[in-house]
Amino acid sequence: MELTKNAKMVLEKRYLKTNEKGETENPEDMLKRVADNIAQVEKDVYQKDKQEVSKVSQNFFDLMDNQYFMPNSPTLMNAGRELQQLAACFVLPIEDSMESIFEAIKNAALIHKSGGGTGFSFSNLRPKNDIVLSTGGVASGPVSFMKVFNSATEAVKQGGTRRGANMGILRVDHPDIQEFITCKRDSDEINNFNISVGITEEFMEAVKQDGEYSLKNPKNGQAVKTLRAREVFDKIVEMAWGNGEPGIVFIDKMNENNPTPHIGEIESTNPCGEQPLLPFESCNLGSVNLSKMVNNGAVDYQLLKETVHTAVHFLDNVIDANRYPLPEIEKTSKENRKIGLGVMGFGDMLFKLRIPYNSQEALDLAEKVMGYIDQESKAKSQELAKERGAFPNFKGSIYDQKGEEPIRNATTTTIAPTGTISILCGTSSGIEPLFALAFTRNVLDNDKLVEVNPVFKEATEEAGCYSSELMEKVADKGSIQDIDEIPDSIKKVFVTSHDISPEWHLKMQAAFQKATDNAVSKTVNLPNEADLKDVYEIYNLAHELNCKGVTVYRDGSRDTQVLQTSKAKSKQEEQKQQKPQKSEPKEGRAGEIVPRKRPDATIGRTERIKTGCGNLYVTINEDEEGLCEVFASMGKSGGCAASQSEATARLVSMALRSGLKGESIVKELRGIRCPSPAWNKGGGMVLSCPDAIGIVLDRYLIRKEQGEEPVQSNNGIDKLDMLMGACPDCGSPVSHESGCITCYYCGYSKCS
Repeated sequence: MELTKNAKMVLEKRYLKTNEKGETENPEDMLKRVADNIAQVEKDVYQKDKQEVSKVSQNFFDLMDNQYFMPNSPTLMNAGRELQQLAACFVLPIEDSMESIFEAIKNAALIHKSGGGTGFSFSNLRPKNDIVLSTGGVASGPVSFMKVFNSATEAVKQGGTRRGANMGILRVDHPDIQEFITCKRDSDEINNFNISVGITEEFMEAVKQDGEYSLKNPKNGQAVKTLRAREVFDKIVEMAWGNGEPGIVFIDKMNENNPTPHIGEIESTNPCGEQPLLPFESCNLGSVNLSKMVNNGAVDYQLLKETVHTAVHFLDNVIDANRYPLPEIEKTSKENRKIGLGVMGFGDMLFKLRIPYNSQEALDLAEKVMGYIDQESKAKSQELAKERGAFPNFKGSIYDQKGEEPIRNATTTTIAPTGTISILCGTSSGIEPLFALAFTRNVLDNDKLVEVNPVFKEATEEAGCYSSELMEKVADKGSIQDIDEIPDSIKKVFVTSHDISPEWHLKMQAAFQKATDNAVSKTVNLPNEADLKDVYEIYNLAHELNCKGVTVYRDGSRDTQVLQTSKAKSKQEEQKQQKPQKSEPKEGRAGEIVPRKRPDATIGRTERIKTGCGNLYVTINEDEEGLCEVFASMGKSGGCAASQSEATARLVSMALRSGLKGESIVKELRGIRCPSPAWNKGGGMVLSCPDAIGIVLDRYLIRKEQGEEPVQSNNGIDKLDMLMGACPDCGSPVSHESGCITCYYCGYSKCS
């Protein structure tokens, strides 16, 4: 297995098993563990002999070792280990009763504990202020319960090793839709959810005709109010322009392709939106590495066929090898046996074939390659059905209605995000274009390391223009389109996500959707200067092109972002240009900032906070000009924790007296992790001593502003996630793609 430095780091951090002696498996051991575990189904379920099991295991191992295919992260992490939870995505039902709501919260907690993500439709809940007959009171509505789900996720996330992620969907004809659309205007609200509006065909027709549509009480289906469709659509557009949410899913289109309509209706998807599922259904996913399917300047369709057939066999076995978090999920999953085979490395495939992403040739290739994958995945599934039987709910399915041959799996194809597994394979993510051709990464002693896409490097070397200085320039700009030293022939092929117009992003999504059972995870990246009309046109075009949903992200639209084009200007930069309201610090020689002198007398407050190193006593003082110093001391003197806390406090004090805002310091301190986190009074997690100082400073600032005791705020890790800044795990740049925030370096994903 050929591994990049990033791949090795991700494996060590997230995947490799360590035994009780502290011994860590190597990558080949991991692949063998997974291959053996999934192949064991041949014996345990299908009574194959030892020789056949060994052969199947070797096929699975070779598939992954050659980096032709990788299953989703839970399978790599958990196969052959005690947890044995191998699926990534689940959908849970929520009915209009307190019992159902809190049963769903409990079930979601169990799924998050096992490392899975959950999708919910809140559309069955009665609207806000609706009369509750049993009590005579009024209902609080779907958004209020989303906040309860969010808090439960927060608690489980803080106690677990992997974070749970949620998708919340509300139909556009629900009476509370306007509150739902704006529920994430504050980035600190409902931050463990991606949200999407379930768009109906009736609504889209009303938008086109500039007409009204009805809001219906889910309790009885009766119309309770009418709204002008374009006003609602405009509000969705406005919010998505502002921070990327809500996304939209075309819920009627999803149900048109529901393979088992006789079993139930699709109401929701997994957290990234690409996997529509019935209530209590799960799906295990995996992706073919298309960059490995290119030989001698052409697509190797024979290799692709062999890869697809083995991958479908692998994923079908996962259904039986999986240990499900709930018996209801096991029952539904095995009755429908959905699998989702997708792709990664499409951007690199285009580079190798020297085809521009934004070209008709690329769209034709996408349709042809995905059509071939879908065709061969169905052929293999039908072959398995002859040996093992069709999925139990086959009778009455769309395949049965069409008189088609029995098939083993109700669905076989999905285009899912591949952030982490694409790092393991050293290739581009999903069907996305590259975000940048080169990155600058800070290493030890303030040195900088430029990491360059290998295919781009090869192309510039062949053209005779490669140099380390040029690559630094590419890393700085993020695009090569206005770099004179690079030939036009290379510029034409090596386009990045922001070089590509939104129309081409959508056309590519639609090209893959044509041959995909489920849906396609794809982000339409927009430049910072994009306006509301651009988002409006994207949503309309997505509907016209028969996409099942769409997510947009406007560069720099959230408060902090490390990866952005030179044209984008973040809110932080704008704030830096504003003059401070209080007295400015003096400048010393050579522009040095000299902190103002510490006053002789201050007033303040000391707070005790529990950390993994013991009790930390944090004192915050201020004078007539504002905050001026912080002291931090451990309950026990001496040791590294005490000295580092003192050093942190001194630097914070210097920053405060140099004019830096307390809120900025809080953002930097919150979310810093150490190996020994602790639970603080009130139920919040204290990740480290610096995090503790940030918590106390945050409380002080809120108390000062509001004149009241503040509630413990969420960990800074969430704030970083939501603000699109540095990775909360490794501090490297993150990007927004495939409907999720992803770190290229360590594999962190908000949707994991």
